Amino acid sequence: MLKPELTQTEAAQEIEVGLRYSVFSVCVRPADIRLAQDLCRGSQTSVSCVLGFPHGTLVSESKVDEAQRYANLGVTEIDMVANYGLILSEQWQRVHEDMAAVARITRPARILLKVILETSALKLEHIARATEIAVDIGADFVKTSTGFGSGGATEEAVRAMLAAGRDRIGVKASGGIRDYRRARLFIDLGCKRLGVGSASTPAICEAVAAVNAVGGVHAEPQNRY
Repeated sequence: MLKPELTQTEAAQEIEVGLRYSVFSVCVRPADIRLAQDLCRGSQTSVSCVLGFPHGTLVSESKVDEAQRYANLGVTEIDMVANYGLILSEQWQRVHEDMAAVARITRPARILLKVILETSALKLEHIARATEIAVDIGADFVKTSTGFGSGGATEEAVRAMLAAGRDRIGVKASGGIRDYRRARLFIDLGCKRLGVGSASTPAICEAVAAVNAVGGVHAEPQNRY
């Protein structure tokens, strides 16, 4: 629920959709952290927020400041946008330093860190190298998309992340996942999480329930990571 034009009423309605379907977490705009915490209190749904969104081009010091502020507010997860301009420039040391600066805040605070690579802008070799860096700095997940780039999750990008990660980091497919068939594809590939918009969550979850009701294969991962 990251559209900049969402009103507070609309943001609350989208959070309620997540609660209705017991999603793992709701990913909100930083300004909506307190709203989400109030609505999610007492549920199994946690609150995550985005950082450096949507382009990842803030200086690292600003990303650190964001991370510390969100940690102080009590979020359990942060979705950080990598500086994919630096990735495209192959300035790997700067990419490493940018990710590591945020991880130095999230790790001691026990906040789960997901690094968004915006894979639609990258070559497969860039995706693989950036995934290796995310592993090295101790991130918990790499994620395909912000939802504001030129494309969403693809099978090729997810395979590149999984191959580079080698079970050392979770992979989250996000962007363009709007039905059961596509959600099932990424789960079967090995993704531990899916980033799904609130409009698509009911269709996917209700399709899962329908499959389970007739004895089909369960569409959720074996553990919630």
